[in-house]
Amino acid sequence: MFMMEAKRVIIVIFGALLNALSLNFFLIGANVYASGFTGGAQLLSSIFNDFIGINVSTGILLLLLNVPVLLIGWYKVGKGFTIYSIISVFSTSIFLQFIPIIELSSDIMLNAVFGGVIAGVAVGITLKNGASTGGMDIVAMILSRINDKPIGNYFLIMNAGIIVLAGLLYEPENALYTMLTLYVSTRVIDALHTRHEKVTAMIVTLKADELQKAIHDNLVRGITILPAKGAYTKADKNLLYLVITRYELYDLEKIIAEVDPNAFTNIVETAGVYGFFRRD
Repeated sequence: MFMMEAKRVIIVIFGALLNALSLNFFLIGANVYASGFTGGAQLLSSIFNDFIGINVSTGILLLLLNVPVLLIGWYKVGKGFTIYSIISVFSTSIFLQFIPIIELSSDIMLNAVFGGVIAGVAVGITLKNGASTGGMDIVAMILSRINDKPIGNYFLIMNAGIIVLAGLLYEPENALYTMLTLYVSTRVIDALHTRHEKVTAMIVTLKADELQKAIHDNLVRGITILPAKGAYTKADKNLLYLVITRYELYDLEKIIAEVDPNAFTNIVETAGVYGFFRRD
C-alpha cells in the first residue's frame, strides 16, 4: 500500500514538473497562455508587470488563485483527491520559482503546440492517477461529474476568458496561439484521462461483507452483490458490482488491497449511466 501511495505522489510531482517546464520553456517566453488557473496566473503576472509595474511571479499567483478552489474540492470532490491536488499545486509553484525561463525556439507556433502537449500530458497523467493540478481541473471535474461530458470540453469553455483577455490586452495573434495551445492540451487530456468519467467495477471475492462495509465507509456508492462460483476451484464466492467515477478508482483499489488482496477485480469503462446515480 505504501508503494501505491508513493507511486501516486511521484506521478503527481512529475506532472507538476512537466507543467512548470511547459510554461518556463515554451509558453511564458512566447507570451502564449496555458489552460486553467496556470494560464490565469500567467496573464495576471503579465498585467501586474506591464500595467502596474509590480513584479509578481506566476508561481506565487498560481498558489493564491488555487486556495479557494482547493477548499471547494475538499468538500465537493473528496479529501484524498484534494490532498494530492495540493501537493501538485505546491510542487508546480516551487518548480516555477526555481526553473529558469528559457526560450528554446523563437517560433511561436512550435512553442504553442509543444507547450500545449506537455501541459496536456501533465494534467492528464495527474487526473489519471486520482489528483489534479488544481484550479480549473477541480471545477471541470465537478461539472464533468454532474453532466457526464468529457472533462476537456469544460477546459475549453472555461478558458475562453483567458483567450479574450489575452487578445484585448496584448496582441490578437497571441490570443489565437493561446487558443491553439488550449485546443492541443484539451485533446491530450481527454486522450490520457479517458472520455468516460464513469467506470464499472466487478469484484469477485470471498470477503463480500467486509469489502462491502469498507467500500460504504469510504465511498457513497451503491453495490449489487451476486452469488458466484469458481469454475476451477468450485468455491462459492460473491460478485460485487458497482459504478464509480474515474477519480474514485484509486480509493477503491486501496480498499480492495487492504480487505482482500486476493480478490479478482475487473474495471471497464462506462459510457453512460441511467437511473439513480449520485453525482454531487
